[in-house]
Amino acid sequence: MTDTLLDRALVEEATKKSGLVWVKGPAGPSRALWHVWHEGGAVVVGDGPGEQPLPGLVDGAEAEVTVRSKDKGGRLVTWAATVVELDPQSPEWEAAVAELKGKRLNAPDGEGMTLRWARECRVVRLVPCAGGLRPLPEGSLAAPPVPTSATTREPIPAGLPRLLFRKRRGR
Repeated sequence: MTDTLLDRALVEEATKKSGLVWVKGPAGPSRALWHVWHEGGAVVVGDGPGEQPLPGLVDGAEAEVTVRSKDKGGRLVTWAATVVELDPQSPEWEAAVAELKGKRLNAPDGEGMTLRWARECRVVRLVPCAGGLRPLPEGSLAAPPVPTSATTREPIPAGLPRLLFRKRRGR
């Protein structure tokens, strides 16, 4: 019983303090997702225009969450989670979105963001499974980047390195 309480405390504290978790669904590679810890689980929003993708995170599925250290970036803990999709009409959704709203950076629509999330996105809660601590993976886990349409269209201007690295003259 004590191990379970300590495990839960470790998962909660580490996940609360980290703004980014790596989530691996039933299929596909791990993805870095921003989240908030709310009412005993990590809550993420995505799968809509301008939001993070949530591949494989379907209601009732199991996922593996790896939490990184906010200051050093190293892996702290890995835990198993059950995926729970929140219904946009529910009080749980409203409470979770209130927490997420404060953490969303650079939203294109500001105050209209929650309405857009209700219409076009999914809000998913990752609830830790009982006894769900997993051993930390070994090695670097480096993988090729996920294909994306975001590309650099032109090479950097020739004068940019001179501007960035020129020596400042004394005043």
